[in-house]
Parts: sequence; structure tokens; C-alpha cells
Amino acid sequence: MRRIVSIFALVVLLAGCGVNNSELDRAMVLRSKLLAASSCSFQAVVTADFSDKTYTFTVACQADAQGNVTFAVEEPQTIAGITGSISAEGGKLTFDDKALAFELLADGQVTPVSAGWLLVRALRGGYVKACGADGDRIRLSIDDSYEENALHLEIWLGEGDLPVYAEILYKDRRFLSMEVKDFRIV
Repeated sequence: MRRIVSIFALVVLLAGCGVNNSELDRAMVLRSKLLAASSCSFQAVVTADFSDKTYTFTVACQADAQGNVTFAVEEPQTIAGITGSISAEGGKLTFDDKALAFELLADGQVTPVSAGWLLVRALRGGYVKACGADGDRIRLSIDDSYEENALHLEIWLGEGDLPVYAEILYKDRRFLSMEVKDFRIV
């Protein structure tokens, strides 16, 4: 059902665009590939901004055909090996002798380890508000829902029209950013 809604939203969006926007066309090709793929994988260097402090960590992410994401923390070494999974229904964190103690962000909606899942969710079905060239990259502005408290993502696509950087904002404040590496669609 979600796939049908995403395709319908895409048709409505494209029907409303009376001008030729090759960047949007290229972004929609990426969305189509993600919706048709059995999986995608990437590495993300995530920075969580809590106003008074920041945390940076690296995760390896794998998304399945439904957009559910599993991740493994790779760096820093003090938390390496922590794994988890995130879906629309919730998340699960697995660890042995290590623990993550991140505060929630965006009025309690988001934990920093959900950044990869938020990226995949937005690319697969978020509301594209704007799209255009930004130097040699494509910049997408996407809301993750139509709700008033929607998270807003700014996503830059680089070589091969694949994500290379993203910022996640809530109420016009950036609280998560991520450098995306080795994005692969299978």
C-alpha cells in the first residue's frame, strides 16, 4: 500500500510541474531505483548536535526492500560493535558490554542512530518540496511527512545521483548531519 501511495504522490508531484526540471527527474529515478531494489547499503558519518554538545560516530547501514534499516556502529572504538534495527514500527538496539546514552532530539521524536533510516525513508517516500542544482550536485529538500511536526531533510546527491551528504532539521534547526559514503543499490 505504501508503495502505491508513494507512486501516486510522485505522479501528482510530476503532474504539477509544468517546467522541465532535469534535477527532479534524476532524483525521481533514484527514488524509483530504491523502491524497486531488494536492498541498499551505505556508511554514514553522523554528527548529532544537542546545542551544548555534539557527538560524531560512524555507522554501516543496510536497508531492505521495505526500507527497514539495520546498522552497526563502526567508530569511535568505544562504542564500535553496537548494532540495531529501525523500522516504521520502532527500533531495537543490541550490545554486549557497551551502551549508547544519546538524548532524544526533535521534541523526543528521534535518536541520533536513526539518521540512516530517516535518510532512506525520505528518499523512498518523503514529500519533495524543492529540487535543483547546487554546484555539481543536486540538492533535494524533503519533508518526511505531511504533518505539522514533519522532519525536514536537505539531501545532496553527488556522482551517479547518489546521496553524499544530508542534514536533518526540526523547526528550522539542524540537529543531525551525515556524510554518506559508498551508497549502493542492489
